[in-house]
Amino acid sequence: MCGNAPIPDGASSEKGDALSLDRQLCFRLYAAARRVIGLYQPILEPLGLTYTQYLVLMALWDEDPLTVKALGARLHLDSGTLSPLLKKLENRHLLTRERSRDDERSVTVRLTEEGRGMKDRARDVPGRIAACLPMEPERLDALRSLLDQVIEG
Repeated sequence: MCGNAPIPDGASSEKGDALSLDRQLCFRLYAAARRVIGLYQPILEPLGLTYTQYLVLMALWDEDPLTVKALGARLHLDSGTLSPLLKKLENRHLLTRERSRDDERSVTVRLTEEGRGMKDRARDVPGRIAACLPMEPERLDALRSLLDQVIEG
């Protein structure tokens, strides 16, 4: 387990206090995530979507249908967070939820025509976000790869 790994000698004194906020990877990831997610709000607002609703739709644009369990795994969201999102998107007629006849614990999520059509309306979102970031496309690709390594562990 990584939390029990030995600490290298001098780890806290090489570049200052190990508990300094400025030294924390977690803080940089948190601050960067908040900044990037904040860029989405004014871009998604005309579509009537929150950032997490947009994530749900993107996952379904990639693969439709998905079970709630598979969707949660794909988005790293628990069912307590995912269920209200799905309910709101269903109320907007962007998706449907259907309980399996074979296993009533399993619920399948499908895009509606309107949900599939939202993809065309959102097509320019990634480019608009990239234009807001002070990095070249190659560096954004490299950052994405590094973050994938962190996420995959």
